Amino acid sequence: MPDTGTGRPASIAGPLPSALPATEPLAALPLGFRAGAATAGIKASGKPDLSVVAAAHGPVPAAATFTTNRFASAPVLLSRAHLAETEPDGGGGYGMVAGLLSTSGCANAATGDAGLEDQRRLAEALAVSLGTAPERTLAVSTGLIGTRLPVEKVAPAIARLVADGLRAEDAAFGDVAEALRTTDSHPKWATVRLTLPGPDGRAVPIVVSGVAKGVGMIHPRMATMLAYVLTDATIAADALHRMLRPIVARTWDQLSVDGDTSTSDTVFLLASGAAGSAPVAEGTAAWAALSGAVEAVARTLARLQAADGEGAHSLITCQVSGAVDDVEARALARAVVVSPLLKAAVHGRDPNWGRVAGALGNAQVADAAVLEAAGLSATEAALRAGRRVDLDQASVRIAIAGTEVFAGTPLPFDKGAVSAAMAADEVLIRVAVGDGPGSGEAFGCDLSEEYVIENSEYST
Repeated sequence: MPDTGTGRPASIAGPLPSALPATEPLAALPLGFRAGAATAGIKASGKPDLSVVAAAHGPVPAAATFTTNRFASAPVLLSRAHLAETEPDGGGGYGMVAGLLSTSGCANAATGDAGLEDQRRLAEALAVSLGTAPERTLAVSTGLIGTRLPVEKVAPAIARLVADGLRAEDAAFGDVAEALRTTDSHPKWATVRLTLPGPDGRAVPIVVSGVAKGVGMIHPRMATMLAYVLTDATIAADALHRMLRPIVARTWDQLSVDGDTSTSDTVFLLASGAAGSAPVAEGTAAWAALSGAVEAVARTLARLQAADGEGAHSLITCQVSGAVDDVEARALARAVVVSPLLKAAVHGRDPNWGRVAGALGNAQVADAAVLEAAGLSATEAALRAGRRVDLDQASVRIAIAGTEVFAGTPLPFDKGAVSAAMAADEVLIRVAVGDGPGSGEAFGCDLSEEYVIENSEYST
C-alpha cells in the first residue's frame, strides 16, 4: 500500500493485504479419515441429523477449543473430559481421538446429569462401533437448548452408520457438513492443498479441509460454532493445540452475528499423519505452511458463517490498521461488526460513518483467555483484558465500501454512490487509527427484520 511519507497509507479504500493461501470451495476428505452422515430422527424435518468422522487406522492427534459459556452443553463437557483422559497434561485442550460424533436438532445443553448420561451412552455406542474406548471419542451437538437427545433412536443409528455408511471420499465429508446444519441456509466448507517435506526431504502433498455450521447465537470466545478441520499432515497433539489457539483468536473469535455466545461452540482440529510427511515442528517452514493453511480454512469458514447469518443480506468485514498492536486492532474491528446500530445501517445501505466512529470509541480489549490464546503472557493478558482502547480522533480514518468518509474530520463524499456500493454481498469497512504496526479484522452481518422474525419463533 502506498505511503504518504508520514507512516500513514495514502488510501484505506481497499482491503488489507493477506499472505494466506487461497481456499477451494469444497470439502476434501484428507487421507486417513472416513466419514458419513445419516438420519436418526432427531430433526422433525427428517433431514440428516447425525454424522461420524473416524480415524481410519486408530486414534490420531486432536486439538480443540470450546465455548466459555457457563451453560456449556453436555457434548462440550464430555469432550473436554475425554481429551483430558487421553492426554492429562493437555488440560482438556488436546489428546488422541478415534472418532467424532455430531448430532443436530438438539443441543443437549442445560439438561443436567441426565443429559450428560445421554451423551456418555452415545460415546459408548460410537466406541463400540469403532472398536475403541469411549474416551477416544469426541462429540458436538446443536439445536434447541433444554431438550434431551432421543438416545434410543440415535445409538442404533450410530451402529448402522459406522457399519454401512462410512466412506473415505470427499462426498462423505460434504455429507457431514450437511448433517451439521440447523438454521444454516447451506453447508459450509473450505480446503487448502499444499506440500510439506517427507522424511527423505521430498515434497509430500497435504490436504487441510474444514466444515462448519452456525449462523445464529454467534459471538464466540475461545471457540467457534461447530467446526471440524482435518489434515493428513504429521504433527503432535500438543503442537496442534499451540497452532490452533492463536488461529482461532484471529478468525472465529473475530466473528459475531448477534453478540450471543452459544452453549455448544466447539472446534476440533485433527491430524491423521496418513500423507507421510515428516513431523511438523514449531519454528520451521513446514510449521508456517501448515499453520497458514489451517488459518486460511478457518478464516474462510468464519466468513461463510457471517455471510449466512440468520436473516443476513450482507457480510460485513471490518479491517483495522495503524493500531498499537494486533490486540487493539482486533478489538476495534470487533467493536464495529458487533454494533447493532452499524449492522442496521448496513442493512439500510446508509453510509452513516458516525456508527463506525461510535463503535470504535467503545472498543474494549478481549478477555484474558483470548489474549493468552493470541500469544500474550498470562500476566500481560490479565493487565490488558477488558481495557478500553485509546484513540486519537485526529488520527482516525474511515472508509466505507471503497470510499474514504472521515479523516480526523468529516470528508465530502457522494452519499448516493456509497449507498449504492453498499448494496453488495460484502461491505468492507476500513479503518486506520494511526501509524502503529497493529492490524486485525472481524466479520459480521447486517441486522434485518428476518433475524427478529426467525428468533422470535425459534422454539415454536
